[in-house]
This record gives sequence, C-alpha cells and structure tokens, in this order.
Amino acid sequence: MKAMILAAGRGERMKPLTDNCPKPLLKVAGISLIEHHLNNLKAAGITDIIINHAWLGKQIEEYFDDGKKFGVSIKYSAELDGALETAGGIVKALPLLGNKPFLIVNGDIYCQYPFKQLPVLKEGELAHLILVKNPEHNRQGDFAFSNGKSNDKLKWGKELTNKYTYSGIGLYQPKLFANMKIEKAPLAPILIEAMKKDGITGSLYPGLWSDIGTPERLAQINKQIMEK
Repeated sequence: MKAMILAAGRGERMKPLTDNCPKPLLKVAGISLIEHHLNNLKAAGITDIIINHAWLGKQIEEYFDDGKKFGVSIKYSAELDGALETAGGIVKALPLLGNKPFLIVNGDIYCQYPFKQLPVLKEGELAHLILVKNPEHNRQGDFAFSNGKSNDKLKWGKELTNKYTYSGIGLYQPKLFANMKIEKAPLAPILIEAMKKDGITGSLYPGLWSDIGTPERLAQINKQIMEK
C-alpha cells in the first residue's frame, strides 16, 4: 500500500512559527510531525510514501530527500502555484498513488495510531475514515456512525448530535476522485456526497491524537508527552 502525507498547508494560525518553517516540520518531542508519521508507517510495513507540498516545500524535500535515511521511499507532488487543498492535492498526486487503495495522513497532526490495524476496504466502500473524540476546537464533530458504534458506515448531518472528528487519517479508493480536475478543492463535500450512497465507513481511535493547528496546541501536546 502507498501512503500520502498532506504537507501543503500554509499554517496561517501557526504564525510566527510557520513564517520560515512549513508546519509539518514543526517538532513534537524533538521530532518533526512528518518524521513521526514516517516512523509509524515504516513500523507497519508501509514504506512507499508520497508527500505533497506548497509553502516552503523545498525545505521538506531537502530534509527528507528520497527517504532512504528514514527507511522509506519518498516521492513529491509539488503544488507550485499554491496549495490545492486536500482533495485537489490528492487528485494531482493520483498518478503517483496508482490504481489501488491508498492511505492519506494529514501532515499537521500528531497521532500514535497503529497503521497495522487499518482494515481492508470491502466491495463498494470508497473510503474508511479514522475518527477521534471531539477536541475542544471541534466540539460538534464531523461524522456519525450509522449504528452509533465504531466500525460501521458513516453519515453526516447538521442535526446529528453523536458525531466524532475526522482524524486526518483515512483509506481511499482512487475512484472516489475519478473525473476530478486538478484544481483547488476541499475533501469534505466529496465525502458527504459518498456518504449519501453508503460509500464511506469508519472506526474510532481512542488513543493520543492532536490537530496541531495553533502554537498553543503544539505546546500542549509537547507538555502531554513530557508528562507521560
């Protein structure tokens, strides 16, 4: 299986930390966010990696190069005219990802999810999303389980009260993005449309996870790890 680490975001809310450093190179416990992902992916036997980038992307390429010193193989999908958002970035990288299901990992999260536990997509499933309990900055959540429990089809609706937060980790079928143009496009509308046709499943991860969206959250996760 191939994995793609999304690393093209500007990180506006992380300023001034991201003025001269791409957000996925910020460090948790002395190691960059991307490197944490590479270590976890390698431990699960996933070593064929694609990284997209835009803001200060050359720093990412210079740091990780072809990935050999990290025990993986890395190829890059550069978004030279600016970040294409999640769906747009995936579409641009499809030639590198191939025609089999692939893993997507947001480059700006810290997570200890064991990738060995990833399920195999069943017939008719377009994606399987890893959800987490709602953090303070997303109390309403994103998606709900159809049966109210983990490992089931996902649904979306503003009226739903039992929603969880998408972790930024998911398995995807390439055909979910079929016929899309390479242009700036968010992922959520594509997922919601597929949920209407029962095409998306999910499972709940109860472990340590953080969306490193602000300097405060970065400091908080570093404190949590130091206190363990």
